[in-house]
Amino acid sequence: RSGEMAKLTQLIDNEVFRAYATYTTIVLLKMMLMSLMTAYFRITRKAFANPEDTVSFGKGESAKKYLRTDQDVERVRRGHLNDLENIVPFLGIGLLYALSGPEVSTALLHFRIFVGARIVHTFAYMIPLPQPSRGLSWAAGYAVTISMAYKVLKTALYL
Repeated sequence: RSGEMAKLTQLIDNEVFRAYATYTTIVLLKMMLMSLMTAYFRITRKAFANPEDTVSFGKGESAKKYLRTDQDVERVRRGHLNDLENIVPFLGIGLLYALSGPEVSTALLHFRIFVGARIVHTFAYMIPLPQPSRGLSWAAGYAVTISMAYKVLKTALYL
């Protein structure tokens, strides 16, 4: 009925929503891994942003040398920031897309390309692979999000 909220059981029975939940979980876990990678690189490179983080390496002047930037730490941080800039829009637009009634096969294609592109992007950033590998993987994921947004707007155009 019009004006009635969907019941949670209806969402769980919806194949597209289950696919969205699956691929969203994968990409969020990948993004969480970037936090762990940042911590790993900070510890192994002894490059910290906050004085309290250097306590186990010394006190006073001897600890100040660990308050520095490191090329590897910054590379991981930039990759993580890129995830935030791309995965967060995917979460919102992807949810609206999943609820807009797309074909299962089309939705799966969108979700798989996005997740695959973000994984390739991470490898391209961390290894680093030569350009345009990182740029192309970013563009593929971005295009998927735009495609889903277009479908949402086309389906429920209240502009």
